[in-house]
Formats: sequence, structure tokens, C-alpha cells
Amino acid sequence: MYMHQTLTNKKCHLYRINGVEDHIHILTHLHPSQAVSSLIKDLKLSSNQFITEERLFPKFNGWQEGYGGFTESIKDKQKLINYIKNQEEHHKKFSFLEEYKTILNEYEIEFDPKYLI
Repeated sequence: MYMHQTLTNKKCHLYRINGVEDHIHILTHLHPSQAVSSLIKDLKLSSNQFITEERLFPKFNGWQEGYGGFTESIKDKQKLINYIKNQEEHHKKFSFLEEYKTILNEYEIEFDPKYLI
């Protein structure tokens, strides 16, 4: 809910957000006035403060330094919403790292494995 408000304040439309213990997925419309890096920075800063102040997750030590941001066709919106909605079930089969490498390879994005820790 907190991230939803941050996205709304940035003129972005949230379609779906969900996560598991080590990462989250957000499907949003990115307003043209927003740079992905600035939006992610603002989401991390504001949610980090909220999580810490409210003591929502005792083991939370802050967000990782990096992030992944991908664009998709609006035609895939419902498929992505369903994918995000079923994160817990999905991650019973695949780890975050396996999932991330698959996405990077699928979209032919070059990466250095040393940054995938």
C-alpha cells in the first residue's frame, strides 16, 4: 500500500505488486516525467523508512543496491499480472537468481555474473 501511494504521487499507475522474502515485482505504467532510476530510488528510500519505522520485517536490512527494470508490451499486461500474483508458487520451483538469469538471457541482456550475488 505504501509503494502504491509513492507510485501514485509520481503519476504512475500500479497494476500489480507482490513479492517473496528476497525480492518484489512491480508492474506499473511509467509516467513520461519519471526516469526509472529516480523512481526506483524514491520507492526504495520511502519504503525503507516506512518498513524501518513500523518494524514490519525484523530481518529487513535495507534494499540491495541494484535493481532490474524491464519494459513489456501492454498486450502482455494480464500475463504479467498473473505472474506477479503467483510469486510464492512460482518460487517453489525457481530461485530468484535462476529467474533473473532466465529473464536476462531471454532478452539477450549481457551481464557479469559477479553482480548477481
